[in-house]
Amino acid sequence: MLFGFLAGITWALETVTLGIALETSPFISTEQAVFLAPFVGTFLHDLFSAFWMLLFNGVRGELPRVVSAWRSKAGRLVMLAAVIGGPVGMTGYVLAIHAMGSSVGAVASAAYPAVGAVLAFLFLKEKMPWYRWVFLLLTLGGVYGLSYSPSIEGGNFLLGLLGVLMCSFGWGSEAVILARCLRDAQIRNTYALQIRQTTSAIVYGAVLLPILKGWGFTAKLFTSHTGLLLPILALAALFATTSYLCYYRSIARIGASKSMALNVTYAAWALVFTSIVKQDTSVFTPLTVVCTAVVLVCGILAAADPKQVFHRHSSNP
Repeated sequence: MLFGFLAGITWALETVTLGIALETSPFISTEQAVFLAPFVGTFLHDLFSAFWMLLFNGVRGELPRVVSAWRSKAGRLVMLAAVIGGPVGMTGYVLAIHAMGSSVGAVASAAYPAVGAVLAFLFLKEKMPWYRWVFLLLTLGGVYGLSYSPSIEGGNFLLGLLGVLMCSFGWGSEAVILARCLRDAQIRNTYALQIRQTTSAIVYGAVLLPILKGWGFTAKLFTSHTGLLLPILALAALFATTSYLCYYRSIARIGASKSMALNVTYAAWALVFTSIVKQDTSVFTPLTVVCTAVVLVCGILAAADPKQVFHRHSSNP
Protein backbone atom coordinates (compact mmCIF):
# COMPACT_ATOMS: atom_id res chain seq x y z
CA MET A 1 0.00 0.00 0.00
CA LEU A 2 2.89 2.37 0.76
CA PHE A 3 4.35 1.84 -2.73
CA GLY A 4 0.94 2.52 -4.29
CA PHE A 5 0.58 5.72 -2.28
CA LEU A 6 4.10 6.88 -3.22
CA ALA A 7 3.27 6.17 -6.86
CA GLY A 8 0.41 8.67 -6.60
CA ILE A 9 2.56 11.37 -5.00
CA THR A 10 5.39 11.10 -7.55
CA TRP A 11 2.92 10.98 -10.45
CA ALA A 12 1.40 14.24 -9.22
CA LEU A 13 4.89 15.78 -9.36
CA GLU A 14 5.22 14.42 -12.90
CA THR A 15 1.86 15.95 -13.82
CA VAL A 16 2.78 19.44 -12.66
CA THR A 17 6.22 19.28 -14.30
CA LEU A 18 4.78 17.99 -17.58
CA GLY A 19 2.14 20.72 -17.50
CA ILE A 20 4.88 23.35 -17.21
CA ALA A 21 6.69 21.82 -20.20
CA LEU A 22 3.55 21.86 -22.34
CA GLU A 23 3.03 25.55 -21.56
CA THR A 24 6.46 26.58 -22.91
CA SER A 25 6.72 28.48 -26.20
CA PRO A 26 7.89 25.59 -28.45
CA PHE A 27 4.59 23.78 -27.82
CA ILE A 28 2.29 26.79 -28.24
CA SER A 29 4.09 28.86 -30.90
CA THR A 30 2.07 27.66 -33.92
CA GLU A 31 -1.10 25.70 -34.71
CA GLN A 32 1.07 22.74 -35.76
CA ALA A 33 2.95 22.90 -32.45
CA VAL A 34 -0.32 22.91 -30.49
CA PHE A 35 -1.57 19.89 -32.47
CA LEU A 36 1.66 17.91 -32.13
CA ALA A 37 2.33 18.81 -28.48
CA PRO A 38 0.52 15.81 -26.88
CA PHE A 39 2.19 13.31 -29.22
CA VAL A 40 5.69 14.76 -29.23
CA GLY A 41 5.52 15.47 -25.50
CA THR A 42 4.55 11.85 -24.78
CA PHE A 43 7.23 10.47 -27.12
CA LEU A 44 9.99 12.49 -25.42
CA HIS A 45 8.53 11.71 -21.99
CA ASP A 46 8.69 7.93 -22.58
CA LEU A 47 12.04 8.19 -24.37
CA PHE A 48 13.63 9.95 -21.41
CA SER A 49 11.98 7.47 -19.03
CA ALA A 50 13.40 4.54 -21.04
CA PHE A 51 16.83 6.19 -20.77
CA TRP A 52 16.48 6.55 -16.98
CA MET A 53 15.56 2.85 -16.74
CA LEU A 54 18.50 1.93 -18.99
CA LEU A 55 20.82 3.67 -16.54
CA PHE A 56 19.07 2.06 -13.57
CA ASN A 57 19.22 -1.49 -14.93
CA GLY A 58 22.69 -0.96 -16.42
CA VAL A 59 24.24 0.15 -13.11
CA ARG A 60 22.73 -2.92 -11.45
CA GLY A 61 24.03 -5.24 -14.20
CA GLU A 62 20.50 -6.37 -15.06
CA LEU A 63 20.42 -5.61 -18.81
CA PRO A 64 21.08 -9.23 -19.95
CA ARG A 65 18.14 -10.38 -17.82
CA VAL A 66 15.99 -7.60 -19.24
CA VAL A 67 16.71 -8.88 -22.76
CA SER A 68 15.89 -12.43 -21.67
CA ALA A 69 12.62 -11.28 -20.09
CA TRP A 70 11.81 -9.30 -23.26
CA ARG A 71 11.92 -12.49 -25.32
CA SER A 72 9.59 -14.43 -23.01
CA LYS A 73 5.84 -14.82 -23.47
CA ALA A 74 5.19 -12.54 -20.47
CA GLY A 75 7.59 -10.00 -21.98
CA ARG A 76 5.53 -9.90 -25.17
CA LEU A 77 2.43 -9.27 -23.09
CA VAL A 78 4.24 -6.37 -21.41
CA MET A 79 4.87 -4.99 -24.91
CA LEU A 80 1.14 -5.21 -25.59
CA ALA A 81 0.46 -3.37 -22.33
CA ALA A 82 3.03 -0.76 -23.39
CA VAL A 83 1.19 -0.04 -26.63
CA ILE A 84 -2.16 0.24 -24.83
CA GLY A 85 -0.83 2.27 -21.91
CA GLY A 86 1.60 4.43 -23.90
CA PRO A 87 0.39 5.47 -27.37
CA VAL A 88 -3.24 5.12 -26.25
CA GLY A 89 -3.34 5.87 -22.51
CA MET A 90 -0.46 8.30 -22.11
CA THR A 91 -1.41 10.27 -25.22
CA GLY A 92 -4.92 10.61 -23.81
CA TYR A 93 -3.49 11.77 -20.49
CA VAL A 94 -1.26 14.42 -22.08
CA LEU A 95 -4.16 15.46 -24.33
CA ALA A 96 -6.36 15.97 -21.25
CA ILE A 97 -3.67 18.06 -19.53
CA HIS A 98 -3.07 20.07 -22.70
CA ALA A 99 -6.79 20.82 -23.14
CA MET A 100 -7.85 21.24 -19.51
CA GLY A 101 -4.70 22.27 -17.64
CA SER A 102 -2.49 20.17 -15.37
CA SER A 103 -4.71 20.11 -12.29
CA VAL A 104 -8.07 19.60 -14.02
CA GLY A 105 -6.70 17.21 -16.65
CA ALA A 106 -5.04 15.10 -14.00
CA VAL A 107 -8.12 14.60 -11.89
CA ALA A 108 -10.39 14.07 -14.90
CA SER A 109 -8.16 11.30 -16.24
CA ALA A 110 -8.15 9.60 -12.85
CA ALA A 111 -11.31 7.68 -13.72
CA TYR A 112 -9.26 4.73 -15.00
CA PRO A 113 -9.41 2.67 -11.75
CA ALA A 114 -13.10 2.03 -12.38
CA VAL A 115 -12.29 0.50 -15.78
CA GLY A 116 -9.34 -1.40 -14.37
CA ALA A 117 -11.27 -2.70 -11.35
CA VAL A 118 -13.98 -4.15 -13.59
CA LEU A 119 -11.40 -5.75 -15.91
CA ALA A 120 -9.44 -7.14 -12.94
CA PHE A 121 -12.66 -8.64 -11.56
CA LEU A 122 -13.53 -10.22 -14.92
CA PHE A 123 -10.14 -11.47 -16.09
CA LEU A 124 -7.95 -11.80 -12.97
CA LYS A 125 -10.73 -12.87 -10.61
CA GLU A 126 -9.65 -10.21 -8.10
CA LYS A 127 -12.43 -10.13 -5.55
CA MET A 128 -13.73 -6.75 -4.45
CA PRO A 129 -16.14 -6.74 -1.47
CA TRP A 130 -19.10 -4.39 -1.79
CA TYR A 131 -17.62 -1.83 0.60
CA ARG A 132 -14.48 -1.47 -1.53
CA TRP A 133 -16.70 -0.79 -4.56
CA VAL A 134 -18.45 1.91 -2.51
CA PHE A 135 -15.15 3.54 -1.56
CA LEU A 136 -13.95 3.35 -5.18
CA LEU A 137 -17.14 5.05 -6.40
CA LEU A 138 -16.75 7.73 -3.71
CA THR A 139 -13.15 8.26 -4.85
CA LEU A 140 -14.28 8.71 -8.43
CA GLY A 141 -17.02 11.06 -7.22
CA GLY A 142 -14.35 13.15 -5.54
CA VAL A 143 -12.32 13.09 -8.76
CA TYR A 144 -15.34 14.35 -10.67
CA GLY A 145 -15.81 17.17 -8.18
CA LEU A 146 -12.16 18.16 -8.53
CA SER A 147 -12.36 18.09 -12.32
CA TYR A 148 -15.35 20.41 -12.50
CA SER A 149 -14.32 23.81 -13.82
CA PRO A 150 -16.71 26.25 -15.53
CA SER A 151 -13.73 28.08 -17.04
CA ILE A 152 -12.98 25.30 -19.54
CA GLU A 153 -14.18 26.18 -23.03
CA GLY A 154 -16.50 23.80 -24.90
CA GLY A 155 -14.01 22.83 -27.62
CA ASN A 156 -11.27 22.18 -25.11
CA PHE A 157 -13.68 20.21 -22.94
CA LEU A 158 -14.55 17.84 -25.80
CA LEU A 159 -10.89 17.40 -26.66
CA GLY A 160 -10.07 16.82 -23.02
CA LEU A 161 -12.95 14.34 -22.71
CA LEU A 162 -11.53 12.34 -25.62
CA GLY A 163 -8.20 12.27 -23.80
CA VAL A 164 -9.89 11.11 -20.58
CA LEU A 165 -11.60 8.22 -22.39
CA MET A 166 -8.35 7.16 -24.07
CA CYS A 167 -6.50 7.38 -20.76
CA SER A 168 -9.13 5.47 -18.77
CA PHE A 169 -9.23 2.57 -21.22
CA GLY A 170 -5.48 2.51 -21.82
CA TRP A 171 -4.29 2.65 -18.21
CA GLY A 172 -7.07 0.42 -16.87
CA SER A 173 -6.27 -2.30 -19.42
CA GLU A 174 -2.53 -1.86 -18.95
CA ALA A 175 -2.71 -2.44 -15.19
CA VAL A 176 -4.66 -5.68 -15.63
CA ILE A 177 -2.25 -7.04 -18.25
CA LEU A 178 0.75 -6.11 -16.10
CA ALA A 179 -0.76 -7.77 -13.03
CA ARG A 180 -0.91 -10.98 -15.07
CA CYS A 181 2.67 -10.58 -16.35
CA LEU A 182 4.17 -9.78 -12.94
CA ARG A 183 3.03 -13.18 -11.67
CA ASP A 184 5.80 -14.63 -13.84
CA ALA A 185 9.00 -14.96 -11.81
CA GLN A 186 11.05 -13.97 -14.88
CA ILE A 187 9.40 -10.54 -15.08
CA ARG A 188 10.49 -8.19 -12.34
CA ASN A 189 8.90 -4.78 -12.05
CA THR A 190 12.17 -3.09 -13.14
CA TYR A 191 12.37 -5.32 -16.25
CA ALA A 192 8.71 -4.70 -17.06
CA LEU A 193 9.16 -0.93 -16.87
CA GLN A 194 12.22 -1.03 -19.14
CA ILE A 195 10.25 -3.04 -21.71
CA ARG A 196 7.20 -0.82 -21.33
CA GLN A 197 8.89 2.55 -21.80
CA THR A 198 11.24 1.39 -24.56
CA THR A 199 8.40 -0.22 -26.53
CA SER A 200 6.21 2.85 -26.14
CA ALA A 201 8.98 5.19 -27.32
CA ILE A 202 9.71 2.95 -30.34
CA VAL A 203 6.03 2.83 -31.37
CA TYR A 204 5.79 6.61 -31.08
CA GLY A 205 9.01 7.25 -32.98
CA ALA A 206 8.54 4.63 -35.71
CA VAL A 207 4.77 4.75 -36.24
CA LEU A 208 2.88 7.73 -34.83
CA LEU A 209 5.31 10.59 -35.46
CA PRO A 210 5.89 9.65 -39.14
CA ILE A 211 2.11 9.36 -39.69
CA LEU A 212 1.58 12.79 -38.10
CA LYS A 213 4.65 14.23 -39.87
CA GLY A 214 5.99 15.26 -36.51
CA TRP A 215 9.67 14.33 -36.82
CA GLY A 216 10.64 17.72 -38.24
CA PHE A 217 9.08 19.52 -35.29
CA THR A 218 10.64 17.03 -32.86
CA ALA A 219 14.11 17.47 -34.37
CA LYS A 220 13.86 21.25 -33.98
CA LEU A 221 13.43 20.81 -30.23
CA PHE A 222 16.94 19.31 -30.12
CA THR A 223 18.62 21.57 -32.69
CA SER A 224 17.16 24.99 -31.88
CA HIS A 225 17.20 27.03 -28.68
CA THR A 226 14.26 25.79 -26.59
CA GLY A 227 15.36 27.00 -23.17
CA LEU A 228 14.71 24.55 -20.35
CA LEU A 229 12.11 22.50 -22.23
CA LEU A 230 14.15 19.31 -22.61
CA PRO A 231 15.52 19.36 -19.03
CA ILE A 232 11.97 19.90 -17.74
CA LEU A 233 10.72 16.94 -19.81
CA ALA A 234 13.63 14.83 -18.53
CA LEU A 235 12.71 15.78 -14.95
CA ALA A 236 9.06 14.89 -15.58
CA ALA A 237 10.21 11.53 -16.97
CA LEU A 238 12.31 10.94 -13.84
CA PHE A 239 9.28 11.53 -11.62
CA ALA A 240 7.24 9.26 -13.89
CA THR A 241 9.88 6.51 -13.76
CA THR A 242 9.91 6.63 -9.96
CA SER A 243 6.11 6.52 -9.94
CA TYR A 244 5.97 3.56 -12.31
CA LEU A 245 8.52 1.61 -10.25
CA CYS A 246 6.40 2.09 -7.13
CA TYR A 247 3.19 1.36 -9.02
CA TYR A 248 4.47 -1.88 -10.58
CA ARG A 249 5.75 -3.10 -7.23
CA SER A 250 2.39 -2.32 -5.68
CA ILE A 251 0.57 -4.23 -8.45
CA ALA A 252 2.85 -7.23 -7.92
CA ARG A 253 2.19 -7.27 -4.17
CA ILE A 254 -1.46 -6.33 -3.68
CA GLY A 255 -3.03 -6.60 -7.15
CA ALA A 256 -4.24 -4.26 -9.87
CA SER A 257 -7.51 -2.96 -8.40
CA LYS A 258 -6.04 -2.03 -5.01
CA SER A 259 -2.97 -0.41 -6.57
CA MET A 260 -5.07 1.71 -8.93
CA ALA A 261 -7.20 2.94 -6.03
CA LEU A 262 -4.04 4.15 -4.27
CA ASN A 263 -2.40 5.54 -7.38
CA VAL A 264 -5.47 7.63 -8.22
CA THR A 265 -4.77 9.83 -5.20
CA TYR A 266 -2.40 11.72 -7.53
CA ALA A 267 -5.50 13.72 -8.50
CA ALA A 268 -5.56 15.37 -5.08
CA TRP A 269 -1.80 15.75 -4.81
CA ALA A 270 -1.70 17.43 -8.24
CA LEU A 271 -3.86 20.26 -6.91
CA VAL A 272 -1.59 20.68 -3.88
CA PHE A 273 1.63 20.75 -5.93
CA THR A 274 0.10 23.02 -8.58
CA SER A 275 -0.82 25.59 -5.93
CA ILE A 276 2.72 25.43 -4.47
CA VAL A 277 4.61 25.66 -7.77
CA LYS A 278 2.41 28.37 -9.29
CA GLN A 279 1.78 30.07 -5.93
CA ASP A 280 -1.92 30.11 -6.71
CA THR A 281 -4.27 29.12 -3.91
CA SER A 282 -7.40 29.98 -5.89
CA VAL A 283 -7.78 26.30 -6.80
CA PHE A 284 -8.67 25.62 -3.17
CA THR A 285 -12.37 26.24 -2.73
CA PRO A 286 -14.71 24.54 -0.24
CA LEU A 287 -15.59 22.07 -3.02
CA THR A 288 -11.99 21.18 -3.91
CA VAL A 289 -10.95 20.86 -0.25
CA VAL A 290 -13.79 18.42 0.47
CA CYS A 291 -13.18 16.49 -2.76
CA THR A 292 -9.43 16.29 -2.07
CA ALA A 293 -10.12 14.77 1.35
CA VAL A 294 -12.60 12.31 -0.18
CA VAL A 295 -10.12 11.21 -2.86
CA LEU A 296 -7.27 10.66 -0.38
CA VAL A 297 -9.27 8.92 2.34
CA CYS A 298 -11.58 6.84 0.15
CA GLY A 299 -8.74 5.94 -2.21
CA ILE A 300 -6.84 4.37 0.69
CA LEU A 301 -9.96 2.63 2.03
CA ALA A 302 -10.75 1.27 -1.45
CA ALA A 303 -7.33 -0.42 -1.46
CA ALA A 304 -7.29 -1.59 2.15
CA ASP A 305 -9.01 -4.73 3.36
CA PRO A 306 -10.06 -4.09 6.98
CA LYS A 307 -10.65 -7.80 7.59
CA GLN A 308 -7.08 -8.73 6.59
CA VAL A 309 -5.60 -5.85 8.60
CA PHE A 310 -7.62 -6.80 11.70
CA HIS A 311 -6.72 -10.48 11.33
CA ARG A 312 -3.02 -9.70 10.95
CA HIS A 313 -2.92 -7.49 14.05
CA SER A 314 -5.02 -9.88 16.12
CA SER A 315 -2.69 -12.79 15.21
CA ASN A 316 0.41 -10.73 16.14
CA PRO A 317 -0.29 -9.24 19.57
